[in-house]
Amino acid sequence: MASEEASLRALESLMTEFFHNCTTNERKREIEELLNNFAQQIGAWRFCLYFLSSTRNDYVMMYSLTVFENLINKMWLGVPSQDKMEIRSCLPKLLLAHHKTLPYFIRNKLCKVIVDIGRQDWPMFYHDFFTNILQLIQSPVTTPLGLIMLKTTSEELACPREDLSVARKEELRKLLLDQVQTVLGLLTGILESIWDKHSVTAATPPPSPTSGESGDLLSSLLQSPSAAKLLNQPIPILDTESEYICSLALECLAHLFSWIPLSTSITPSLLTTIFHFARFGCDTRVRKMSSVNGSSQNSVLGQERGRLGVLAMSCINELMSKNCVPMEFEEYLLRMFQQTFYLLQKITKENNAHTVKSRLEELDESYIEKFTDFLRLFVSVHLRRIESYSQFPVVEFLALLFKYTFHQPTHEGYFSCLDIWTLFLDYLTSKIKSRLADKEAVLNRYEDALVLLLTEVLNRIQFRYNQAQLEELDDETLDDDVRSRVEQGQLQQQTEWQRYLRQSLEVVAKVMELLPTHAFSTLFPVLQDNLEVYLGLQQFVVTSGTGHRLNITAENDCRRLHCSLRDLSSLLQAVGRLAEYFIGDVFAARFNDALTVVERLVKVTLYGSQIKLYNIETAVPSVLKPDLIDVHAQSLAALQAYSHWLAQFYSEVHRQNPEQFISLVSTALEAITPLISSKVQEKLLLSACHLLVSLATTVRPVFLISIPAVQKVFNRITDTSAQRLPDKAQVLVCRALSNVLLLPWPNLPESEQQWAVRSTNHASLISALTREYRQLKSNAILPQRKVQLEDTKVIIHQTLSVLEDIVESISGESTKSRQICYQSLQESVQVSLALFPAFIHQSDVTDEMLSFFLTLFQGLRVQMGVPFTEQIIQTFLNMFTREQLAESILHEGSTGCRVVEKFLKILQVVVQEPGQVFKPFLPSVISLCMEQVYPIIAERSSPDVKAELFELLFRILHHNWRYFFKSSVLASVQRGIAEEQMENEAQFSAIMQAFGQSFLQPDIHLFKQNLFYLETLNTKQKLYHKKIFRTTMLFQFVNVLLQVLVHKSHDLLQEEIGIATYNMASVDFDGFYSAFLPEFLASCDGVDSNQKNVLGRNFKMDRDLPSFTQNVHRLVNDLRYYRLCNDSLPPGTVKL
Repeated sequence: MASEEASLRALESLMTEFFHNCTTNERKREIEELLNNFAQQIGAWRFCLYFLSSTRNDYVMMYSLTVFENLINKMWLGVPSQDKMEIRSCLPKLLLAHHKTLPYFIRNKLCKVIVDIGRQDWPMFYHDFFTNILQLIQSPVTTPLGLIMLKTTSEELACPREDLSVARKEELRKLLLDQVQTVLGLLTGILESIWDKHSVTAATPPPSPTSGESGDLLSSLLQSPSAAKLLNQPIPILDTESEYICSLALECLAHLFSWIPLSTSITPSLLTTIFHFARFGCDTRVRKMSSVNGSSQNSVLGQERGRLGVLAMSCINELMSKNCVPMEFEEYLLRMFQQTFYLLQKITKENNAHTVKSRLEELDESYIEKFTDFLRLFVSVHLRRIESYSQFPVVEFLALLFKYTFHQPTHEGYFSCLDIWTLFLDYLTSKIKSRLADKEAVLNRYEDALVLLLTEVLNRIQFRYNQAQLEELDDETLDDDVRSRVEQGQLQQQTEWQRYLRQSLEVVAKVMELLPTHAFSTLFPVLQDNLEVYLGLQQFVVTSGTGHRLNITAENDCRRLHCSLRDLSSLLQAVGRLAEYFIGDVFAARFNDALTVVERLVKVTLYGSQIKLYNIETAVPSVLKPDLIDVHAQSLAALQAYSHWLAQFYSEVHRQNPEQFISLVSTALEAITPLISSKVQEKLLLSACHLLVSLATTVRPVFLISIPAVQKVFNRITDTSAQRLPDKAQVLVCRALSNVLLLPWPNLPESEQQWAVRSTNHASLISALTREYRQLKSNAILPQRKVQLEDTKVIIHQTLSVLEDIVESISGESTKSRQICYQSLQESVQVSLALFPAFIHQSDVTDEMLSFFLTLFQGLRVQMGVPFTEQIIQTFLNMFTREQLAESILHEGSTGCRVVEKFLKILQVVVQEPGQVFKPFLPSVISLCMEQVYPIIAERSSPDVKAELFELLFRILHHNWRYFFKSSVLASVQRGIAEEQMENEAQFSAIMQAFGQSFLQPDIHLFKQNLFYLETLNTKQKLYHKKIFRTTMLFQFVNVLLQVLVHKSHDLLQEEIGIATYNMASVDFDGFYSAFLPEFLASCDGVDSNQKNVLGRNFKMDRDLPSFTQNVHRLVNDLRYYRLCNDSLPPGTVKL
């Protein structure tokens, strides 16, 4: 034994040295190598067994267990059976002997190592593995140890990692399922006996489901006396050991529930017991006691007891999250809800000493989180199932949820509860849509609850009622909140306050959809109150030496005004959010309400602009000035939200008496025009511009151009001496003015559109906007000095951003509008093309020019005409030489890549054009892609340009299939199937080759995109069935896809890869099974011929998609498993 003893001492000193803070990284690497080499030796485990029983050094124990773990998971196949028996008997003995003294992390690791052996050998070679665990649990001395073993078994065997074959995984799950009833019975027994032992009163046994009690149990929340009595028992006080055992048992249950199906083995008595423990979370007495006694021991105990509540709720939520509920389990579910709502009632109960909020504040935060999760699962998964039980008191439940929501101690908690209400409102809305007949009955049942919810949510966003909480919200920092994704899939940044307001207004809007009249009559009076305050400010405006001043100075008055203005701003957003519920079919029915709103909004915007509240001096400028600007901006934005209503109003009244409509629009424009000035704050200026755009684009009244206010804006924008507006505002105003002239007037025939006059006016507008830009053409050829170049860049940027926006805004409009637009722009477009070569080396300018051309191609390619379009494309093709492309992609960073991407996007538009016009460009576009761009990016790991290039290749194939495959009708009639003539075969093969290469690269987005393109080409054009693909490429692609699955490099796309493999194989199943599969297996290294035969045999010759993909995943899993086993065998092992 001397050598073992000596080795142990050496190992201890190595470990101490390794973890010492003075050891260099170099030395650490040496030690690591030494330890790895030691672990690889065949008999190393014997030493480790000795180390484990003889050392107290944690590092040495951990190392020894790692050696065992490695041996069992990677080398077990090659271990002689005698050694295996020894290990199976020694490790459990070691655990039993030392489990009380070992540090918990060593003990847990040792448990895992023993479970790993069970994973490999139970039941065949390790038949008492599971019975040992059950015995440990049943013996009081080792109960905790048995529970740790049980939880580890559930984790490692029910959902094993992939170092097992599929057959073994299935076997293990079946073996475990056989044990579930016994295990659940044991766990129920443990929890019940501890509860009963410590209970203050003798517990009444729970009613059995057959005893006729169950009917009463379902009756109502607490009408079943025995359940009520049970749940009202005082909570027992547990000693630390019992506490620990209960927490282990609940952790086991939570993990078991995550994978066992709902069935009768989950008995009512088990559920009741779990609920007893859930009460630990909502018992504030525990905390009180600990704080009174003041000892730290007690407060720790209090936290532990709170934790039992959290664990019990985790068990409940695991059961709740299962959507598939067998019939016989529904009654249990009902019982669960009943018991949880008892807890909810307990949590939200008011008594003299506590408000609900202070109660919730005292509870453990994670308990509240779990409880909210439970409520969310109840509403999203089970409400539709439970609502139909007449005995289930849904309305009472909503009342409790209401109390729970509006007493949440944290903002996050409140947001989570609002989410639950949103789910409930969505559920109601879809229920009503599917059962229109009993719409009234459904709404009547919930009307009171919804009105209450609406009122309370509105109160919560007002400083008048909720100042303390709202002032805590941050309105400065933007956070990328993932929940607020906008439609385009981008992240929209918003502050905490904006998120709070937006989520609240969504709830308001959903209630409005269900109860429009109630919602309106609740909201409008509140808005009126705050408007009165705002409109009354005029009397406090006094003229001072420097301008106007607001004569409100008392601190209290300023504070009240601040709150009122903040509330007005929020309520204006609410009114804007509801605009969509006044249009369409309900326009006439809700006309008067909407008219009242719009009249008020027009009045408020005009008032703000006339008394220039945005420029007024106030007593607290840092607070009141932003408030006044915000209210003004929000009133314009709210009015803008009603532009669709105004458009519908216009179309209803334009024939009879449009006076009311004309007055609304004219007054709105009077409110807008004074704000269009570079002296106005940007927030307000942009709101005015957006409203102007909506009036010009959505409402389009015929008289817009003749209103003096609009003419004033025209003059201001075309006057070169006036100071230019900030970029964003300039673009918006130009878009509005252009649209006034270009968009057809609604409700008028073509003959009354006055196109000739409008065309002339548009030409002079564009001419004025591009004057400086067009002058650049003459001196573009001369070399420019640095300062001059910067000035030129500014002119290009300002002009192109305006022109690009104008084109984009009419790209979907009538041909006439686009014709006029192009006529006005023609000269500027030609200037742009002439300037392009001069700026080819300034990637920031090229980027803007290509953006402009891309927009032209997307919106006006027909109007540009073929000859000029050809000239543009030819210019680009000439400019983007291989050298220029390389310079852009390799040396100019992201701007250079963006330039190339935009160029490829323009080509995407060109190759999609139907008809023969642009077909002559195809060969040069393909050669640009394959001979110039592709070689530069193929070997780069960076994803830049690749996505655009492959999209272009896909568009080339998709929209120009006949360029490659000429199918003649005659041929297909004669032969029954069309064997097309193939043309341009080399280019087709090169494109396919590029797609194949892209699957070998790590970029998962590109992989997903390209797989989708191939699948689309197959769906639309039968790509996989084409002779060239079938005979020369099909199985190469299948091979690549299978290799990708085996290497696990793109695991997120497993499903898509499986389906694509099926679609390819199904073209030639016979070839797949008879030739490809045997060849694929033959070429697999790391597996022997016997294993290859097994893999081949297990791949059944199924021809349906689900079975086939299952076979593919089985093949991949087992191939990886065999390789793992073979790698771990000692050298020279003979495999039989």
